[in-house]
Amino acid sequence: MISTLTVRQAALQDMGSIIRIYNQGIEDRIATLETETKDSSYMKAWFSDHQGRFSVLVAERESEIIGWASLNPYSHRCAYSGVADLSVYIDRSYRGQGVGSFLLESLHKIAKENSFHKIVLFTFPFNQGGQSLYFKMGYRQVGVFEKQGIMNGEFIDVMIMEKLL
Repeated sequence: MISTLTVRQAALQDMGSIIRIYNQGIEDRIATLETETKDSSYMKAWFSDHQGRFSVLVAERESEIIGWASLNPYSHRCAYSGVADLSVYIDRSYRGQGVGSFLLESLHKIAKENSFHKIVLFTFPFNQGGQSLYFKMGYRQVGVFEKQGIMNGEFIDVMIMEKLL
């Protein structure tokens, strides 16, 4: 599967696939505290904020987008301009097949080219698939925010991870 995978910069015409995959992540309740699925107007505004340093990449197999990853602003404070937040979302049918690793390899290169020295991410302690990917790609656990967010009416913990580039 990996040999037929292409990673490239996302384009506006990719928004339908990006929305579909992101909404799967929202619905599955393993990758985000977001509760409401997103529509095209939301994602077009999001995409316009992800130009330049804050890249969005897509993973494509046989002309089908099967995953995406983005570098996101970590903080508005200039002291943190070298730190990016990370998002990775893979289509349900392709999770656990190396797509995330392929995306992250490319995203790390772009992050370095855009003067980021560190990437941080927030994940759930129960998201074993995500953690396996991040540890494999050289991220380390920094800590856990206890009862950081609410999911399905209950407080849940959020794990912080980082990678120095």
